[in-house]
Amino acid sequence: MHVPAAQTCCGQPAFNSGDFATTRAIARDVIAAFADFDYVVAPSGSCAGMIRVHFAELFEDEPETQKAAQALAERTWELVSFLADERGIEAVEARYDGIATYHDSCSGLRELGVRDQPRRLLASVEGLTLNELEGAEECCGFGGTFCVKYPDVSVKMVSNKTAAIAATMADTLLAGDLGCLMNMAGRLSREGKTVRVRHVAEVLAGMCDTPPIAGAAGD
Repeated sequence: MHVPAAQTCCGQPAFNSGDFATTRAIARDVIAAFADFDYVVAPSGSCAGMIRVHFAELFEDEPETQKAAQALAERTWELVSFLADERGIEAVEARYDGIATYHDSCSGLRELGVRDQPRRLLASVEGLTLNELEGAEECCGFGGTFCVKYPDVSVKMVSNKTAAIAATMADTLLAGDLGCLMNMAGRLSREGKTVRVRHVAEVLAGMCDTPPIAGAAGD
């Protein structure tokens, strides 16, 4: 595995804001940075979705660049989809003694079809109980620049999400998109909730300590 130093943002914030000139400039850099790799794996559905779904359409008037963008799109995967769909992994050797709930990110779900894959792999984690989140497929209110342009609407959406998280009685919130995780973690913290927020990969890799028991010494 290699993490090229030349990589940069996928360009989604500029794309969503309609700044296509900047988006194309960023996309060229990304295409060049990953030109020599067999696979490009992203731990965020929004980044993978940007490359897989939108890069090629940026260069409809540049056939050669569009060809390179399409080739990169075909090699790009969201992390859990890569493990389950491309590599055929059906179970992991990990343990997590806790109760978790899972949020489906908009881009991962709607652009890449990532829904059942994380749940199948989480089912193989010893000690883990997964309580489904009501409205798991509903947006958390982040939406890249959406939360900046429409803060009041965004706060209402994420507040609905945190209420649903609390209702699951889970001690841990999992997701596969870094923007969603940041948004929900921030709101949970401001509301004084003690739910842990982790990327699903951390649990699948056995990299998370078991959450502390509520009320225990030092909690």
